[in-house]
Amino acid sequence: MRKLFSLIALALVLLVAGCGAQESSGKDTSPSKEDKKKIALVLPEKIGVNPFFQQMDEGAKQAAEEFGVELNTIESTDHSAIEENLRVAVAEGYDLIITSSFESEDALKKVATENPDRQFAIIDTVVDLPNVQSVNFREHEAAFLLGAAAGLSTKTDKVGMVVAMDIPLMKKWTVAFEQGLKETNADAEFLVNYVGGFTDPAKAKELALLQASKGADFVAGAAAVGDLGVFEAAKEQGFFTSGQDVDRTEVDPEHVVLSQLKGTDAAAYETVKAFANGNFKSGVVEYGLKEKGVGLTYVTHESKTPLNSFVGQEVIDQVKALHEEIVSGKREIKNPLSN
Repeated sequence: MRKLFSLIALALVLLVAGCGAQESSGKDTSPSKEDKKKIALVLPEKIGVNPFFQQMDEGAKQAAEEFGVELNTIESTDHSAIEENLRVAVAEGYDLIITSSFESEDALKKVATENPDRQFAIIDTVVDLPNVQSVNFREHEAAFLLGAAAGLSTKTDKVGMVVAMDIPLMKKWTVAFEQGLKETNADAEFLVNYVGGFTDPAKAKELALLQASKGADFVAGAAAVGDLGVFEAAKEQGFFTSGQDVDRTEVDPEHVVLSQLKGTDAAAYETVKAFANGNFKSGVVEYGLKEKGVGLTYVTHESKTPLNSFVGQEVIDQVKALHEEIVSGKREIKNPLSN
């Protein structure tokens, strides 16, 4: 009888131990929401106004999902709200606060200086502070390729560019574009006019029509929202044009034949990824052709729009060869701002 009780007792102990082990192994050991790193993306305007910021949001969200980070996008109703939104992100305890563009520079300088223990990042400009990572682009490399394509494509040997403002920053577009143009067509004449702002399609259209009246059969848009006016002028007068930042050929495939690309989605993705993996550092990080941070439709990136015959595959193949020279280091396109 004692032996029987002993066996029953032993069986009960083993049963309880087995249940306990099963319950323990069934627990969710993944990081809780409280353990996740928190990142805020403070945009200088609302999503939907400029695709430049929309793709930035998409890239950040993709990285957050892949690397297990909590991301919150905060949209600013206007530029005056940027500083307030940065302060809200600080108050809510975000581990990294990302913002973008020159519109956010002054606000970030204030908030980052007041919060030296908090980490920040800004995309598409430079803020020189010890707790800020500045993500910049080598737009001049892509502008060189666009100019080269224009030089090979033009039938009149007159090529124009409508530019937002006559400021040093825009030389990364104008100077490099002209270098590419002259590289492939030494006889080409370069026409350039400045709108005086980033949000004036009417003025941009007027300047594009002016350049067309002087014989330009290709007028590149480099005027932000003003590019919409350049596109309108191209459609009305039958010349050809190009867009900026994202693939704009789908707007009017008959006239918008190229786009100079800027991978703000890739920049946001890499910034979130670096922070999630513990590789985030302050200072300047640059993205050029080699890193696929900038590019040109049909040359570095595929397009849903068929290639327009004004450009043609032969031109694309020649520009691809120039692209390979830059990526390999055989050819250097100098930053006009560093001279």
